Amino acid sequence: MTRHVLDIASLGADVLGEICSLAGRDPASLGAPLAGRGAALIFEKPSNRTRHSTEMAVVQLGGHPIYTRGEEVGLDVREPVEDVARVLAGYHAVLAARVFDHGTLVRMAAVSPVPVVNLLSDLAHPLQAVADVLTMRREFGSLRGRSVCWVGDYNNVARSLAEACALQGAALRFACPERHGADEGELGRLLALGAASVEQFRDPRLAASGSCAVHTDTWTSMGQEAEAAVRREEFAGFTVDEAVMAAALPDAVFMHCLPAHRGEEVVDAVIDGPASRVVPQAHDRLHSARAVLAWSLGVR
Repeated sequence: MTRHVLDIASLGADVLGEICSLAGRDPASLGAPLAGRGAALIFEKPSNRTRHSTEMAVVQLGGHPIYTRGEEVGLDVREPVEDVARVLAGYHAVLAARVFDHGTLVRMAAVSPVPVVNLLSDLAHPLQAVADVLTMRREFGSLRGRSVCWVGDYNNVARSLAEACALQGAALRFACPERHGADEGELGRLLALGAASVEQFRDPRLAASGSCAVHTDTWTSMGQEAEAAVRREEFAGFTVDEAVMAAALPDAVFMHCLPAHRGEEVVDAVIDGPASRVVPQAHDRLHSARAVLAWSLGVR
């Protein structure tokens, strides 16, 4: 069976554990599963961390990454998604794509004989979630029974992080503005995945209480620029500041997938402060990309 990686929940706890173990290994121990082979990297959305980490991960696995901008491929404009996937699968050992619509990845996976890896979609960001887990595990060891807090928009990054933490038995605490939180069905789904508990608040300080890690993300994601002014009003009061961090555990860390809009979702004193782990978190993107690609290629 082809090992696609479209979201965290579909992997399950055991596979997530395998991937985290692969991420902790020396790259040389993984062999060179991509030796003499290519990896197609399709980017409908530009990125700093995703491009660099994924390209270097392919190189470390012995392969040749080929970066392609969305307009060069023209998914469903120049040709159907399915045709693109079928053709590229004849050139490459793995297809990885950063797309606007998660359905694009689902369609690619349905016809591709080689693994399809989600580098980001409107629904999920699995490689970021794996990196987040790696960073938190290095700080705290097992996440089982620990509380992890998310402040801000319940977006693709939040969903994948929540799935990863739920699969490890962590307690989830969300602070989201009205209309931008997880609905009851989503909260129940996370509980069913294995979360120790799932709670949602309107006050970031309440959500941060007792948490080992406080995560956030930009209030306005790529493609939502027209909503920026309205979102700044709706998210007022959801900035991670010193008071929010003070409500968390004394050894709590601050995490952000970057890029950050300083003064909006986080203040300088926090993101540049001693609790911040945003730089090692960003570096863990390389380890997560390498591990996910290795797993998808059958490395054990």
